[in-house]
Amino acid sequence: MRLRRQQPDPSPVATRQHAASQASVADRADQPAGATTQDFSPHDIDIAPPVFRPQSTRTRRSIEQVLAERESLTAEQIHALRDALTRAAGKPIASVITAANIVPEPRVYSALAESMGLTFLSPDLGALNASLLDTIGTDYARTQLVLPISVDASTLTIAVADPANVFLIDEISRKTGKAVRTLVSTPTDILRSIDHLTAADAGSAVDDIIKDIADDDVQLVKESRESEVNDLEKAGNESPVIKFVNYLIQDAMRQGASDIHIEPREKQLRVRYRIDGVLFEAMTPPHTMHAAVTSRLKIMANLDISERRLPQDGRIRAMVQGRQVDLRMSTLPTAFGEKTCIRILDNKSISVPLEALGFSEAALTIWRRQIDQPHGILLVTGPTGSGKTTTLYSSLRVMDGNEMNISTVEDPIEYTLASANQVQVHDKIGMTFSAALRSLLRQDPDVVMLGEIRDGETARIAVQAALTGHLVLSTLHTNDAPSSVTRLINIGVEPYLISAALNAVLAQRLVRKLCPHCRKLAAPSDSMREFLNIQGFNETDIWASTGCDKCRKTGFSGRLGIYELMVMDDALRDMVTQNPDVNNLRKYCRERGLIALREDGFEKARAGLTTIDEVLRVTESSL
Repeated sequence: MRLRRQQPDPSPVATRQHAASQASVADRADQPAGATTQDFSPHDIDIAPPVFRPQSTRTRRSIEQVLAERESLTAEQIHALRDALTRAAGKPIASVITAANIVPEPRVYSALAESMGLTFLSPDLGALNASLLDTIGTDYARTQLVLPISVDASTLTIAVADPANVFLIDEISRKTGKAVRTLVSTPTDILRSIDHLTAADAGSAVDDIIKDIADDDVQLVKESRESEVNDLEKAGNESPVIKFVNYLIQDAMRQGASDIHIEPREKQLRVRYRIDGVLFEAMTPPHTMHAAVTSRLKIMANLDISERRLPQDGRIRAMVQGRQVDLRMSTLPTAFGEKTCIRILDNKSISVPLEALGFSEAALTIWRRQIDQPHGILLVTGPTGSGKTTTLYSSLRVMDGNEMNISTVEDPIEYTLASANQVQVHDKIGMTFSAALRSLLRQDPDVVMLGEIRDGETARIAVQAALTGHLVLSTLHTNDAPSSVTRLINIGVEPYLISAALNAVLAQRLVRKLCPHCRKLAAPSDSMREFLNIQGFNETDIWASTGCDKCRKTGFSGRLGIYELMVMDDALRDMVTQNPDVNNLRKYCRERGLIALREDGFEKARAGLTTIDEVLRVTESSL
């Protein structure tokens, strides 16, 4: 069945939009069909007044056709794409396709631009003009996903995520009194650009907030326990404190932080963000704010503000810039007061397709084959913060939740999966991993995901589930893939059961990606060159980080995984049955072609995705 997209009626609004875009289409009439993808600055765009020209006779393709040709989609992916579009009738097509996790967002919107004969824009943050936001308003730009690019006497050039919304274009034209020229950009790029443009204003805003807080605003009268609690609650609810806490959360999310640390010192209060796995000092507000800020966060998380001697854990659900996020909060008494750590749980950060995690083509093919198996155990191993949960969630999203019963047991449930039945562990009431898993197996599951195999009982139940026809995915804390076998034996699982149930083990780490805007080739030092030669890495130049405004002067932007995938075969199963020493098992796997974590990392460093130093940093404990 072919999908037909409903076209808007030729109203005067549509005619004006048509006139504004035809000049751009006609200028490219002699070029091959396709959208131009560039990294623009406003001065690079040649803006001409909109002139009505007869519609081109060239046949335009739909976004579905462009994607099918560009991405070489399989029949299954095309079917999933059409199914998603059918179920989401009336919504912007590009957003529906992006949400389906079939094609990465930039390529979806590039295809949208091509299908409409428009230009796809990747905004240059350094060349944007913050004053242009005032022409339409920051809040309006954020909610409508509109980014002003440049303006002249008669024309305003904007980037939008939904160029088919002619009513939006017409409204902007009326608001500004100018003709509008339309480009296409991704929602992520638009929001990031708006955040970049408003960051300077936000910085001055927090200075104003802190300036408004006098010493008396947070000092407490210690007459009695009851009055102390009342004063803390009052301070936590005062306007400057609320503004500061709100700014703190928004700023952390704007910078892509995963955690916020609020750390009291003897005469200082330090706030740090964890960005791309590394802590950075964000600000040092006055020490007198500590009690009020902590109380405000406790109020938001429904914790006991009067208890400061014991650790407390809570959860905050908030709307930040129109997006719902969960904040997991933990307090810990220290020598100078309560330290607060806030984990930012943003579903957007966990919604990553398998293709975007960093798998090599061969490893991705093998891993996809493994998650298609009807039964067995798949383990993802690595230390805390190595991206294991992201890999498991991305693997579950590939599965068909309509035809399979997918269930998870987690502690805690950090992210919501629409296609799975998720169970929360409660140790205090006896709802342990093993108890939850035992009950879950009576619910007729096809796929079971365990947040972690912590003890022998849970491991044995998982093995029995795998042997009785279920696919079990879980995590384990080991340094590399072969060590997971030894770990399972040490916690009490018989070697012959591991040999029969285990399908594959994926060890992983996260390395920071080089910023594509400022990375450069550089000659390694003599000691580094000698080390690289020993490792078989013989290049005379290696990629290095420098730092620019787009990466906060760090030289890195985002993270990707490096992987070590051990797949069980008959020979390896026989060896596991004999309870091998981990060193012998690792040597045997390497002889049979196992690509170690460090080797995979070096390949990514050779490709310019990360640095040698970054690979060595995260693989120090593995071979």
